[in-house]
Amino acid sequence: MSGTAPFGGDPPWVLGLSLSHNGAACLMRGNDIVVAVQEERLARKKRARLDPDQHSLAVQYCLSTAGIGAPDLAAIGMCSQLHASRARGSHLLESQLAAGANGTPVFHLSHHAGHAVHAFATSGFTDAGVLVIDGMGSPAEDLSADERRVCIEEVENGWEQISLYRAEGTQLTPLEKHLVPKGEWLGRGQSGMASFRSLGGMYSAVAQQVFGEDMDAGHVMGLAAYGRADISAAEFFAFENENLRFLDWVPARFRHGKRWPDNERAYENLAASVQAALEEAVLHLAGRLVALSGNTRLCYAGGVALNVTTNERLHRESTFHDIYIPAAAEDSGPAVGAAFHALWQITGRHGPAHIHTDSFGKSYSTQEIDDAIADTPGLRTVSTNDVLREAAMRLANGEIGGWFHGGAELGPRALGNRSILADPRDPETKNRLNAKVKFRQGFRPFAPAVLNERADAWFELARDDNDSEFMLRSWKVREHAKAIVPAVVHADGTGRAQTVDRAHLPRFHALISKFHDLTGVPMLVNTSFNVNKEPIVETPEDALWCFLFTGIDFCVLEDHLVVKTEGLAAVRNCRPRLIARGITTDGAALSANVDTPWGKQRVQLSAKVLPLLDIIDGKKRIADIADSLRRATTEPISDEALVELFASLRRLRVVSLSPR
Repeated sequence: MSGTAPFGGDPPWVLGLSLSHNGAACLMRGNDIVVAVQEERLARKKRARLDPDQHSLAVQYCLSTAGIGAPDLAAIGMCSQLHASRARGSHLLESQLAAGANGTPVFHLSHHAGHAVHAFATSGFTDAGVLVIDGMGSPAEDLSADERRVCIEEVENGWEQISLYRAEGTQLTPLEKHLVPKGEWLGRGQSGMASFRSLGGMYSAVAQQVFGEDMDAGHVMGLAAYGRADISAAEFFAFENENLRFLDWVPARFRHGKRWPDNERAYENLAASVQAALEEAVLHLAGRLVALSGNTRLCYAGGVALNVTTNERLHRESTFHDIYIPAAAEDSGPAVGAAFHALWQITGRHGPAHIHTDSFGKSYSTQEIDDAIADTPGLRTVSTNDVLREAAMRLANGEIGGWFHGGAELGPRALGNRSILADPRDPETKNRLNAKVKFRQGFRPFAPAVLNERADAWFELARDDNDSEFMLRSWKVREHAKAIVPAVVHADGTGRAQTVDRAHLPRFHALISKFHDLTGVPMLVNTSFNVNKEPIVETPEDALWCFLFTGIDFCVLEDHLVVKTEGLAAVRNCRPRLIARGITTDGAALSANVDTPWGKQRVQLSAKVLPLLDIIDGKKRIADIADSLRRATTEPISDEALVELFASLRRLRVVSLSPR
């Protein structure tokens, strides 16, 4: 994204922070996003919070990648899902950014405003209506006077759940806002399905009931295709004078604790029903936004904006002529919004530019990749003059490949920089990926990454609206194509497609083109480079260890292609070394200080691993430790489970595992 021209001279450095359960940092120079990253990618803990009272790995990552320090910052933007008072005078500002925060202006904005600014500022539009929907945003006390003025009704201890804005230039004008009592967005404590008082909470309540985890909304979206919507939207909510009233009729149907795959048919239908209800609500709110804003361009963000089926209905059925949804529509995105907000405050200017890529992480050098390969056991580098052709041939022969290129994506979807790739022609590809690579439920679908110029031949596209560069749309697979690419056809005949443009993703486009030359199919299965419940890989080391512990057959890291020589046997022969310090226990919990390339971190573990840590001496192999544990306990741990445990300890940097 290029937009330095409006600032003249030397464009300012601006840092934006999303203080959230999925925290992130974004560093800009003028109108250009230089680097952005989620805290979880560095902490190696899913949904790691960026806490204002703790050292942020993401902040240090951004500064060190750009080669600057806190004193170089012209402004800091902070978007907090917590009470903003926690962010003011926080450790993050006073200690980690002390040199910059001393006299450097700090600008705060609400959570939904952060989402809204992010979506609008990266859309390329000069003006637009903006819709933000999630589970819960900022408290009413932290909203601007203009935002409080448009709240539909006063709610005691109310927090944002739905916001409608109009954006133009550097101005974000609130039009309407819906609040939810903090403790009621998702009910706690009752038996069976939780109550809900927001659209994000509605979907989370179903996720919690079906899968036991309220953050598993994506699972519900995948399951919905298998069911029938036999519960009407009117049982979930009602619009009363534009106020959205949520009802308890659906939770009353599920007063039990059965989890998937128990209650299979009823849960498939519940998933289909909540999906249909969500679509009805979002389409209604989109119509409301058109009426209030008078604008036919839509920017849409918040966690609910990751729902591809709803997004497709917006594209095909709403009266908006242009729709933009950012790749990082969830809670990492407000870091970008906070940076733009701060930039606008100090310059009063914004140069509209459309973001076509989500790869805002740092790139890793050949030396860093070489060192990572050398420090990972059981690998061999394949000699080849054309790594792309070698990878395409392996994929065409049925192998599954890891793909590591350039900077990691900021958002939750891998778009050709941190991907796992496979052949869409094999009907067993989906089962292999779910069972042997991702380790997740078998009903979960996989996305096709298709050459942009050939998408229309394989999918039923909306006329003059054939872009899905961020994998945020769902298209019907053409009838003739279903038998050719069964691995990417979901139960409802759709595919959550990513269109790959040569201009924006040249290397990924070249790989798919070589696969097309070999097979006649211009697409690959594309899923994120991680396993279930773990963050997407960030570094070459992350990628190689994920590769080693999964059913991935080969891995491409820039111009290197590596394969396994011994598999997990190589890990069993490693001699783990304890590198964490300051280990303390408190009942069932264990805490330790660990070092990362971006600063120190305190990690939490189960106290059950303490006997294991006591055995580690840097000399015993994992296989020897397994033997020791078998002799010492009546509940022996299997070699496979022990290897997985050491993998998690290595991921958190509690121990090192090296072949040397």
